Amino acid sequence: MIAQLREVRGYPGFTSLAISRFISNVGNGVSPIALAYGVLSLPNATGKDLSIVMAARFVPLLAFMLFGGILADRFQRNRLVGGSDMIGSFLAGMSAISLIAGFSSTLLLALMGGLFGILNAIWWPAMSGVLPEILPKDKLQQGNAVMGLMTNFGYIVGTLGGGILVATVGAGWGLLVDAATFFIAGVIVWNLPILGKIKEKSPGIIHDLVVGWKEFISRSWVIAMVLAFALINMAFESMLSVLGPLNFSDPVSGPKQWSYNLAGLSIGMFIGGIGILKIKIRRPLFLAMILIAFSSMWDFALAFDMPIVFTVLASIFSGISLEVFMVTWNTSLQSHVPEESFSRVSSYDTLGSYGIAPLGIVIAGPLAMHFGVSTILFITGTLTLTAALISLLVPSVRNLRNDA
Repeated sequence: MIAQLREVRGYPGFTSLAISRFISNVGNGVSPIALAYGVLSLPNATGKDLSIVMAARFVPLLAFMLFGGILADRFQRNRLVGGSDMIGSFLAGMSAISLIAGFSSTLLLALMGGLFGILNAIWWPAMSGVLPEILPKDKLQQGNAVMGLMTNFGYIVGTLGGGILVATVGAGWGLLVDAATFFIAGVIVWNLPILGKIKEKSPGIIHDLVVGWKEFISRSWVIAMVLAFALINMAFESMLSVLGPLNFSDPVSGPKQWSYNLAGLSIGMFIGGIGILKIKIRRPLFLAMILIAFSSMWDFALAFDMPIVFTVLASIFSGISLEVFMVTWNTSLQSHVPEESFSRVSSYDTLGSYGIAPLGIVIAGPLAMHFGVSTILFITGTLTLTAALISLLVPSVRNLRNDA
């Protein structure tokens, strides 16, 4: 593994990109804990308020995602990523100050989240295309795995520290840490030694969208995975953003217990990243979707109110599954989709995969209040299990290879 790390580290810009992902994801590990319990700490706040704030980022993210993909295929991707991160740090800082100073509200946090979602629509497709500008195709699986390791190490530090930080000094200070990490990471990515390839002048936005759409629908395995993850992401984001915090709602012990679960997820992703770095998988999506199906055990462990040690172990397995999928999925797209239209295909992927996730987040809180948190967690687990297994009925998903 050390030899593989040294090999990809030799490409200019790779180390700086990896460091930026670690720093940014320390903040990303703190953020969901701080934001969730910050909302629940507001006067008279309920699961409905939590759903509103957590869904606020997704709606503009999806609304502007295709536009973000066009920008990323036209302009220098690392500058789009770095600029989005630096502006995003200001928005996170505003949310943090509002909680610290005591003038925060559901509306304000939702507004900041909505603006952040617009930035994310630019950041996401641009970020997905940065690594292929640094590494050759035959090194992408190693590169994606290393990026995953740095990302997840950052998440582990952030989630463990975030639970303690929120429980001791408050949610606002946690969001302030998140804001600082965004700014630092943004500066690093902005200054990556990537000149970017000269892009041919496009006939227009509609033409760009049509070309990206044709690339997107020309691959049955892409369509199948996007349809499957429309349901999987709706279930997962509902659990991660709303149902998990509601399941550990005690203001004293809740943040720490949920942070242990999130840390378990990150630890599992770290383990999965080490494994995928060392192993060449012959049929990557086949293995990944089997693992995703079994990752539903985390939802079921929470639904049946199992002891914390079992929910953390389930979150670790879920993390392993998620990381194996993320590395194999990113590598598959980067290996089979032309670089000049990659960000647009990635945008269609994100739009389809997360298209109904806001609906799940919005209804998760009210449904949990009416039917009980455990009941809705059982439903999210069943959705994940079913959608993952159905995707394996598609031959191109089972048989896809990423041989260089």
